[in-house]
Amino acid sequence: MYWDEAYKGTPPWDVGHPQPAFQALIKGGEIKPGRDLDIGCGRGENAIMLAMSGFEVTGIDLIEDAISDAKAKAIERHVKVSFVAGDVLQMDRLFMEGEFDIVIDAGLFHVMTDDERPVFVRQVHRVLKAGGKYFMLCFSDKEPEGYGPRRVSKAEIERTFTPLFNIIYIKDAAFDSRLGPGSRKAYLLSAIRS
Repeated sequence: MYWDEAYKGTPPWDVGHPQPAFQALIKGGEIKPGRDLDIGCGRGENAIMLAMSGFEVTGIDLIEDAISDAKAKAIERHVKVSFVAGDVLQMDRLFMEGEFDIVIDAGLFHVMTDDERPVFVRQVHRVLKAGGKYFMLCFSDKEPEGYGPRRVSKAEIERTFTPLFNIIYIKDAAFDSRLGPGSRKAYLLSAIRS
């Protein structure tokens, strides 16, 4: 599997620090302390940042090696985070309905296939409590074609999330990658579970 192989080394998205877009959301008060879920958490940088900011955090990723690395990092940094190896398309097997106040997603949605997207949205909706917020950073269609994940348009985001979420905004943003800070064009979505 591609993801297992990627984590045998250092994948391009594993930058060793939290994504600045999420740091800004915490600093600006949009992400407020509560029970948070980081989906596709990888080696845990965003989840650990949330925990260091006073949040009760769970991180989930499909790749067990990434989860093991995330657990080790949390211990090393003296932070409590619950990391779980699991499939975000089957979160109903792992978490209760309405368990989380906030779900963050740094680069997971854009790897979902067309068939997986509706399942993904239902799963995110299910784990959020009523009025819970979903923040997503995904590759933008403004990023030139080539290496990397599928590019996503604002229209695709709206079409996919509108049935179950009220979209607050979709802003231009950037991903830090191994190519450098802010090196990839992204969209930042803020949406509320309806």
